[in-house]
Amino acid sequence: MEDGAPRGLSAWPGHLNRPCAKAYATLEEQGSPLRLTHPMVRTSPKGSRDPGWRRIGWDEAYRLIAGRLREVRERHGPDSVMFYAGNPKEMRLPLSRLASAFGSANFATEDSLCYKLHVLASLLLFGVVIPAYTSLDGARSVLLWGANPAASRPYMLPGLLRMRARGARFVVVDPRRTPTAERLADVHLRPLPGTDGALALGMINVMISREIYDREFVERWVHGFDALREYVSRFTPERVEAMTRVPARDVERAAVLYASERPGTVFLGIAAPQQSTNGAQSYRAVLSLAALAGNLDVPGGIALPTHPLLPYTVVGDEVLRPSDMLSLDFTLLSGKIEMRDRRADVDRVPVWAELIPTEVQANFLPEYVRDGVIRAGVFFGLNVAAWPDRQSYAAALDSLEFSVAIDEFYRPWTHDHVDMVLPAATMYEREEPFAVFGRRVYRRQRVLEPRGEARSDWRIIFELAVELGLGDRFWNGDTRAAMDWILRRAAGVGYEDVPIPEGKLIPPPGPEEFRKYERGLLRRDGRPGFPTPTGKVEVWSTVLERHGFDPLPAYVEPPFRPSADYPLILMTALRDPLYTTGRHKWESGWVRDLRPGPAVDVNPEDADARGISEGDAVTVVTPRGRLMARAHLTYTMLSGVVGFYPGWSDDPRTDVNVVLPRVLDPISGYPDYTYICELRRGWE
Repeated sequence: MEDGAPRGLSAWPGHLNRPCAKAYATLEEQGSPLRLTHPMVRTSPKGSRDPGWRRIGWDEAYRLIAGRLREVRERHGPDSVMFYAGNPKEMRLPLSRLASAFGSANFATEDSLCYKLHVLASLLLFGVVIPAYTSLDGARSVLLWGANPAASRPYMLPGLLRMRARGARFVVVDPRRTPTAERLADVHLRPLPGTDGALALGMINVMISREIYDREFVERWVHGFDALREYVSRFTPERVEAMTRVPARDVERAAVLYASERPGTVFLGIAAPQQSTNGAQSYRAVLSLAALAGNLDVPGGIALPTHPLLPYTVVGDEVLRPSDMLSLDFTLLSGKIEMRDRRADVDRVPVWAELIPTEVQANFLPEYVRDGVIRAGVFFGLNVAAWPDRQSYAAALDSLEFSVAIDEFYRPWTHDHVDMVLPAATMYEREEPFAVFGRRVYRRQRVLEPRGEARSDWRIIFELAVELGLGDRFWNGDTRAAMDWILRRAAGVGYEDVPIPEGKLIPPPGPEEFRKYERGLLRRDGRPGFPTPTGKVEVWSTVLERHGFDPLPAYVEPPFRPSADYPLILMTALRDPLYTTGRHKWESGWVRDLRPGPAVDVNPEDADARGISEGDAVTVVTPRGRLMARAHLTYTMLSGVVGFYPGWSDDPRTDVNVVLPRVLDPISGYPDYTYICELRRGWE
């Protein structure tokens, strides 16, 4: 700090990791001219070029919001109001509670695009939520599928490199030649985007046909294996090569490596295979590899949680811990179960509504508004540019009777379509909530005064709750009292008991245990097995079967395939180490200096065929519109595939989500971020 302003960041003393580019970008954000600094209400009608924002005070803002929400509730019922938690994730805890206290069944988060499909697929297969990133200690093999930690989680890369030096072997699945693949992969599989499910089924075919799966585990603990064996018989390595472009010999090598080098674990990315129209089934196919290899709940494999972690969510008057998510029986979730039949998504994605009881699927917001199910919204960290066909989400906001957005920065493509905006404090300007890493709790320290009249998300929620007459559920607006209550119930320590800065380690109640399914430690009834309807790992899902879906992890071809007019596959879920899905590119000037405009990665062979050179202006032509970019020639891309980086949201001519169609997975409701295109030299 210098003269009250942040001048630099340093690593935690003694820690192996160092701040990344994303961290340094947050410093410049503090003084960004795009920061929201005062509550504002629009004075011009929706659809006007200028919203006509009028500055107001917080007291007036709370009165206006509470009054409008009450009006909508009186006319249409409490479920007509959606409460949405986007980025950052930290306001989820109190906002979920506010939705429940208000009476609305429709609380949603950006996990509708992100982590919750991992939860869904885990529950369908195992009945428990496996950790997204398990401990790598003792693993002899690692299957990195759609994950590029060199860009997305650079703090993990040194540990992975140390594992490789100790002899661990790696299979990396990524269409691109990434730094992760180049430095770690013993076998690098490069499937065409959208074909992950076929590749996983091909690897399963090899494991079964060569009888290198864990026969003892499968015979005792896997439901539907015979049907799976018959189904994958058609996914021979040769046929999979034709579908994915991965050489048949590499499919075999990867399957043999992962099946024979046990124990092994899986490290899964967010984009692939989740974000596709076959995402739920493809994800199940990938996770099935771990089960067939016998890598579930063993040292060095995918460890299932032995003890509850610390809380992130409050539902009704209960602290929701991960242990409450261990089975398909969610009756412990006070304040939500009785609302399930009232949720907006129950008829559109019934599997999601059954297995994800705490969050409505937000991706159907345009339909909810069109059908009159949702009439108003309280949106924290909302960014319509996160969705394909972002225009339909902006139009949905225009159609709401009332909406308020709370954010750190003004994003016109979103905020021009709401009735009110409130300024949120950044992470340097707030102390709520406490931070949790593993089993260690840290108290935040506010190091900067909030810019203008910005307030923390927690404070805004608590003060709005008081204005709505719900103060008794929100400690009368005292956020510290709330944090103390949560920590005492979940961890047995008070807020003031947590020292600054070292935090407090909450020891687990006992040692780590493995193969818990053998001793009845996963099921609430205490019987051996998994907490699924059959008590086994369900490669044949009885839940999917009951809802009319294919019970096997079936493969469906991507909805858009290359054609004469659009011969290239367009990837859009690329990650850049300088920013998080476009966020810091918009608010940070120096990141924009390093990334001055949108770029499209293209294989030199495809570029040569079109007369395109490095740095040329190019037009990305799709069936739904065109994008402007500069060509970046790189052999990291497969021939026939181009990559467009997301996040250039300030100009519809450079935002890929303007041209992407809105096609959703019928099981999860997740969108597909892959499309087809052609490249032309010059801007059209």
